[in-house]
Amino acid sequence: MLIDLHTHSAVSDGTDTPAALVATAAAAGLDVVALTDHDTTAGWAAAAAARPPGLTVVPGLELSCRWFPADRPPVSVHLLAYLFDPGHLALADELSRLRAERLSRGERIVTGLAAAGYPVAWERVVETSGGGVVGRPHVARALVDAGVVASVDEAFATLLHHRSPHHVPKADTDVLHGIALVRAAGGVPVFAHGLATRRGRVVDDAAIAAMAEAGLLGLEVDHPDHSPAERDHLRGLARELGLLTTGASDYHGTNKTTPIGACTTDPGQFEGLLAAATGSAPFADGHGVGPPCG
Repeated sequence: MLIDLHTHSAVSDGTDTPAALVATAAAAGLDVVALTDHDTTAGWAAAAAARPPGLTVVPGLELSCRWFPADRPPVSVHLLAYLFDPGHLALADELSRLRAERLSRGERIVTGLAAAGYPVAWERVVETSGGGVVGRPHVARALVDAGVVASVDEAFATLLHHRSPHHVPKADTDVLHGIALVRAAGGVPVFAHGLATRRGRVVDDAAIAAMAEAGLLGLEVDHPDHSPAERDHLRGLARELGLLTTGASDYHGTNKTTPIGACTTDPGQFEGLLAAATGSAPFADGHGVGPPCG
């Protein structure tokens, strides 16, 4: 059996609708898939309604966070949150703030690009989002549609990366506060792709230990952006800190080349995740996985 605990739909920055995503998961042979759109639960109901027989859908999201070192600039980090109560007021308020921040940031990026002569318009970017959470991938897609770049990856490599003159920072959640919010809502917080050095700056082991002390319950180990050495290091750190380990594809539809189910989660670890959750339940039951990465 196969479990993929990190996927995105068109409700955030993927290209599949929630219904199409769960259909894709079932067609790929998955038994369990987690829907973890950025800073929103808006796709949960549609994914549950479209769930094919035999597929378990784990409701979750990916929370935009920052780690604040004492002696260095903040580091962008992402927190996967599973099986929390979506009605928890403090968490819901913070998610609303983050979505508003994403919208404002996206508009400022597009304004800067347009002022520099690139043929992009904010109205077109909002249109490509389909009413979901607007983010940089939607700006990237608008740049592709305008013929400025050939792909979303090229847009990020040339115009939208953090060193670009068009970069606009956003006010993400302090990760320690994010962990506390997820735990208070009965959810299971897991640190997403924490050592993906190809993405940019990463935190050190002391930061991860501080997150564990604050209530972090797991590390995403088997991820397409982790090298074998990074996976081994995270697995050892998880043992040392007593954390769960997960694996997932971080599927984004056609916005990324990684197929759904590319990395998966061990069955015992998934059972541990389920046992730790008190905020909500999967939309169906499921057990077990195959090898961590295909």
